[in-house]
Amino acid sequence: MRGFKTITLFAFFLLYLPLAVMSVYSFLKPIGGPGTPLGFSLDGYRMVFENRAILLALRMSLFVGVLSTLISTVIGTAAALVIQRARFPGRRILDTVTYMPLVMPEIVLGLALLIWFVLLRVTLGLVSLVLAHVTFSLSYVVITVRSRLQGMDQSVEEAAFDLGANAWNVFLRVTLPLIWPGILSGALMAFTLSFDDFLISFFTAGPGSDTLPLKVYSMIKFGISPELHALSTLMLGFTVLAVTLAFQWSARMVEHE
Repeated sequence: MRGFKTITLFAFFLLYLPLAVMSVYSFLKPIGGPGTPLGFSLDGYRMVFENRAILLALRMSLFVGVLSTLISTVIGTAAALVIQRARFPGRRILDTVTYMPLVMPEIVLGLALLIWFVLLRVTLGLVSLVLAHVTFSLSYVVITVRSRLQGMDQSVEEAAFDLGANAWNVFLRVTLPLIWPGILSGALMAFTLSFDDFLISFFTAGPGSDTLPLKVYSMIKFGISPELHALSTLMLGFTVLAVTLAFQWSARMVEHE
């Protein structure tokens, strides 16, 4: 067991050491210009918040992330209920298609979406970007909500029907509160994937719709700077904070059930 623990710790060390180094370098800057010793500085963060192009890319990422999350959460929750509860021709095919974005290489999915938008004469921009993000986020919501539905006691719903509640009231007052942690987890995953996505956004974004990862990529072409370290650290911190708060909220809801 000690050997497995050592391997696990070493693997985590290799995975997260670059993130720690990046965060440290975001607070460092050559004191006397290029080639001089590094010293503590917040200039990188100041440059980030003074860069209008970065702020516009951030606003685009947040808007696309929130909109695609709302759409994928609503459609994914409905699809999970249908696949889990209903019996209809083609159900297994629909269930299989749900997993395709999870196993398909992102470059293949991005190229396929680009070809599809060209065939449909959809102008690349905000609309194509949101539709693309919904496409790959939907599967995560469906799978997360379905796992919650599988562990739910349906006798509670049956009791509500026996007491005279209609289908809509049962869903709002019984089913939805019970599967809410799954919906929240799926929505969080969808937003995180959308906010951090680069490859599919690269294929489906048009002029004036650059997201923050695309902006970071364009900045790398001119070299690594304290501004880039600071921007990446802020993105990392935002993602970690969002995941931590959401999982704490989900855990509290499960405890109160």
